[in-house]
Amino acid sequence: MIANRTRTLLALVVATLAVLVSVAPAQQTVLRLPMRTVGPNTLDPAQGSTTYDNMACSQVYETLLQPKYTNPNELEPLLLAEMPTSYTDEQGRKVWKFKLREDAKFHDNACFPGGKGRAVKSDDFFYSLKRLADQRASEGKNWWLLADTIVGFDEYKARQDQAAKFDYDAPVEGFRKLSDTEFEVVLKEPIYRFIWVLQMFQTSVVPREAVEYYNADDKNLFSANPVGTGPFVFREWRPKQSFTVTRNPNYREAYYPSEGWSAEDIDRGLDKAAGQRIPMVDRVEFAMYVEDNPLWLDFENGKLGYIELPFDFFEKAFNPRTKRMERDLRRKGVEYVVEPQLDFIFRTFNMEDELVGGYTPEKIALRRAISLAADMHEINDSYYAGLCTVYDGPIPPGLDAHPEGHRVENSWMGRNLEAAREQLVIAGYPNGQGLPPIEYVTSRGGKNKEMTDMLVRQLSEVGIRLEPVLVDFPDLIARVNRREVPFFGFAWASDYPDAENNLALFYSPNASPGSNHGNYNRPEFDKMYEEARLMEPGPERTALYTKMRDMIIADAPYVGSLARNRYFLINEQMDNAKPTQRFWSWFKYCDTDQTL
Repeated sequence: MIANRTRTLLALVVATLAVLVSVAPAQQTVLRLPMRTVGPNTLDPAQGSTTYDNMACSQVYETLLQPKYTNPNELEPLLLAEMPTSYTDEQGRKVWKFKLREDAKFHDNACFPGGKGRAVKSDDFFYSLKRLADQRASEGKNWWLLADTIVGFDEYKARQDQAAKFDYDAPVEGFRKLSDTEFEVVLKEPIYRFIWVLQMFQTSVVPREAVEYYNADDKNLFSANPVGTGPFVFREWRPKQSFTVTRNPNYREAYYPSEGWSAEDIDRGLDKAAGQRIPMVDRVEFAMYVEDNPLWLDFENGKLGYIELPFDFFEKAFNPRTKRMERDLRRKGVEYVVEPQLDFIFRTFNMEDELVGGYTPEKIALRRAISLAADMHEINDSYYAGLCTVYDGPIPPGLDAHPEGHRVENSWMGRNLEAAREQLVIAGYPNGQGLPPIEYVTSRGGKNKEMTDMLVRQLSEVGIRLEPVLVDFPDLIARVNRREVPFFGFAWASDYPDAENNLALFYSPNASPGSNHGNYNRPEFDKMYEEARLMEPGPERTALYTKMRDMIIADAPYVGSLARNRYFLINEQMDNAKPTQRFWSWFKYCDTDQTL
């Protein structure tokens, strides 16, 4: 009897445990990642312009094309079933032909009937591009990407700008729908960069239903309720604190790359996950870090999968002489990757400002004096651990027309105090006499205050006074877009590996709120830019890029330049990580053993 009771009791315990196991939720893998500064300003690709907008949007939305994880200098299909093809039509115009994947679907969301996401169609792509033409939708930030590019698109925008209501159903001559999954885009001219624009997050495909659902009754909520096709679904955004996405349960079949890995990648074992289904993790949590100290401490304590190593912490991670990683980090299984950035870090002038703007010899001389008094090498050594490349012009190392040896013959980059004083005399301010203080605005966080103090001290040695103002990064962008700031600190990471993307920062139709934040305006430069953007890579185009570069250097519309060599540290729990700033959807390839 006792034995029977014991067997019965054991059976009940086993059955109970089985029930508990069956109802217990499976552990979720979670990738915890950092986002510098206060994070994104918007989750709407049409309004996005910053790195942090890009980081957030790229987890949820997708573009037609993307850079390859194995080699970001090459493109591959993302929402497309195959790479696009092109031909010349009967009028001599270049036509690009596209075919969408039939299994690409929008996320399940309340904006759709029954809450079920539908397949992506050709009309969705046309609608998404039209949003960049809609001043209300895009705030005018990203029209520069498509202006003067597609047949009839500029005329369409002009008509809608004058209309009482933007008509998304009105036709655009250069948009040709062949079927729900096939379409063509007709270019006004064979603009080389067009295909690269289609991998930029601003051209992500969004569903009209979501925009109209969340923006109904002028609520304007779509910018905080993203609905895309991406590997992750939006869960929560706590502005200036965190951004969270979870695995898209209905994501199409997509796999970790099996080809194209370099010998270095193979040595790191990056090829071992070949053929696995992506995304690999259940949840990605981004935390915002304005200051570097908590960022470093959280990484050191294993709370973050990876970090872009703050330059001020370089000596905590590496021997500054040998560049060898410190023993304690190696023992923890920390890896590192060094990636040269296509960076243009600079301080730029508002060329419309009464004091520092303008193109007369006196105005140019004032800007040259400021540039000559500034010392980029001291800033590099003091705040970037000497790891940046200091160079002349706006074209970073690795791109066509970057100057040999990083310098040009007629450079106005300092430090040369005697030459700075000579330029102040030409400007009409000998030893700075009569020159009003110049407001200089930059963002808070990191070592920006200390760098600004150094710049103030450097310029004061020739009698130039700066009035520094530090604001949150979104406030800086807003003020710059309104053209209110005379002199400000900025950084530009090239959107694609072509110097045209950097030269676009000085093309006058791109003036703020477009990418030409300094509002540079030289008709002769514009003419060369318009010619160069139609040219294929080659010596003739490089020569034109060089001429444009040197014109910018002569006018001194900025102080610079620096390009970062970024050190990424990867904690042991993050697998398959090939960190890059060239595109921000690479987290879908990563795995982790961390769980909720």
